[in-house]
Amino acid sequence: MEAASKIMKLFVITSGVALFDIVMLSPGFIGIGIGHSALQTALTVSILLGSTLVLLFGIYSIVMKPNVRLPVKQMKSPEDLEGALKQFKSVKSLAQEIALGLHQLERMRKKQETIRSVLTQRFEPSGLSFQKFASTTQEVEKLFFHNIRSMINRLHVFDEEEFQSISKQNTSQLSPELLQEKRTVYKAHMSFVKSSLHINEEILLKLDRLLLEISRLDSLEIGDIGQMPGMQEIDALIKQTQFYKQ
Repeated sequence: MEAASKIMKLFVITSGVALFDIVMLSPGFIGIGIGHSALQTALTVSILLGSTLVLLFGIYSIVMKPNVRLPVKQMKSPEDLEGALKQFKSVKSLAQEIALGLHQLERMRKKQETIRSVLTQRFEPSGLSFQKFASTTQEVEKLFFHNIRSMINRLHVFDEEEFQSISKQNTSQLSPELLQEKRTVYKAHMSFVKSSLHINEEILLKLDRLLLEISRLDSLEIGDIGQMPGMQEIDALIKQTQFYKQ
């Protein structure tokens, strides 16, 4: 899949450079050429040199340049996580889960923007109420991103070809016991991914509820924040989630 993507990118950049040169240099189009005048000669040489450099740089970027990837544990931003998840789009057995993970990242980004906007409108950014809400939503965002990173870790060790093989294999090639054990391992990977996504859906729902509660507030004392159902639900989720790490 990656090789096909590189070939397509090479085709696009080569075709683009060739088309540009044809339009600029062909007599049937703009028709700049060597020998017509000193200015046109200089311009033609510049175009050819520039086209060559663009083509060489494009080939280097696509084929030669190493693909540097952050270790999963160092991925902090939504952009890092989104890029990492997109690398697994070819895993057909988990295609729906990967698509959901990407959709969850986008929804979390929008939700956090909305929460920050509402908090800014309701409270002074330097006030304790604002800081309490902001701190809680940041903690739940950490949990959300942790679940995505955990999902990516599982995808790294999920061998799509082997999974498809053992799913179709009959008992004449492997013993029933071994075949069942291998299937159990892969089902555990898939179950973990689904569980991470389920927890993130809970997080998004609880943020929606909290946002609704905040939008209804007229006034609020700092001591009342902890008694809000939305805040209690989020605090409980953070404490009870066994995958959460500070």
